Amino acid sequence: MKNLTYTLALALAFISFDAFSGNEDRAGEAGASELLINPWARSSGWGGANTASARGLEAMNLNISGLAFTKNTEVLFSNTSWLSGTDINLLSFGFAKKLGDAGVMGLTVTRMSFGEIQITTADLPDGGIGNYEPNYLNIGFAYSKQFSNSISGGLVVRIITESTADVNASGVSIDAGVSYKTAKYDAFKFGITLRNVGPTTSYRGNGLSIQADKLNTDQTLTFQRRTSDFELPSLVNIGASYDFFLTEVEENEDGSFMAEHRVTASGTFTSNSFTKDQIRVGGEYAFQNKFMVRAGYVFETDATDEVESRTTSVGPTMGATLEIPTNKTGSTIGLDYSYRFTRTFDGTHAIGLRLTF
Repeated sequence: MKNLTYTLALALAFISFDAFSGNEDRAGEAGASELLINPWARSSGWGGANTASARGLEAMNLNISGLAFTKNTEVLFSNTSWLSGTDINLLSFGFAKKLGDAGVMGLTVTRMSFGEIQITTADLPDGGIGNYEPNYLNIGFAYSKQFSNSISGGLVVRIITESTADVNASGVSIDAGVSYKTAKYDAFKFGITLRNVGPTTSYRGNGLSIQADKLNTDQTLTFQRRTSDFELPSLVNIGASYDFFLTEVEENEDGSFMAEHRVTASGTFTSNSFTKDQIRVGGEYAFQNKFMVRAGYVFETDATDEVESRTTSVGPTMGATLEIPTNKTGSTIGLDYSYRFTRTFDGTHAIGLRLTF
């Protein structure tokens, strides 16, 4: 099993430098771009830099191998105001359960809401005939396991749907990831993950049909317009992190380590197949693992150029967590907040609630 894990890590590494090298000329060609949005409040405060150190349900959007470190049961809720001022929101729910030595199973559901949009037609460009509401939904099923004291890995299968009243598309994507920890107190962590890999899909529905009169007759025919298939926004994340314990270190019952004061530095290289590559760096300070503040920065070439930039979510990120113990057995309630600066609009806010028991 350990050899299999090493093989998977090497395969992902080769893919990252070959088939998934960044290609800015393909920006905008992929579909289901909502898969690139991190809907969770805790990890988004790092700017996604914590690919190697993410733990629990939030790891399902960074490196699924981190799900393997779920202690027992975890429930997660999050509300993200995406590009504030656009009325776009992401509502997310997650549930994870440790199955003893067999590993950890996880489930996440994310719905992207755009609010109501006025219906317009070629004959009625000003609307006045009602509203419609687009609905983006993805559901992830995950399995992750610690194969040894140092190595963990996992897999996510995600069902994706996008729909309006009369047009829809659906597809499936797969994520795979592995992570490795070493050094004294497991301070150094390395992770690599391949995300959003799946078959092409296309839009279908009555909204793609038009009616027209047959020339020189009184007949009306219905024509179905064809749509091109679209690919998913595949990417590879390669990350590393290091924990600096500033005070005496204690070992928890689950084998993890903690200190009254800890600082973690993280970095991730993101190789996008449909836009520019990115470098993410971040850091977190933790006091007794009960209060945490974090910040990050997302680098991309020409990020501030209005013409050359390929994404709006670049630059600084920040966040904080308050972890409240509820009993002596280790159950907690966590409150998370993050803010992501954006090149346009008024930034992205996320608020989360995390329950462990």
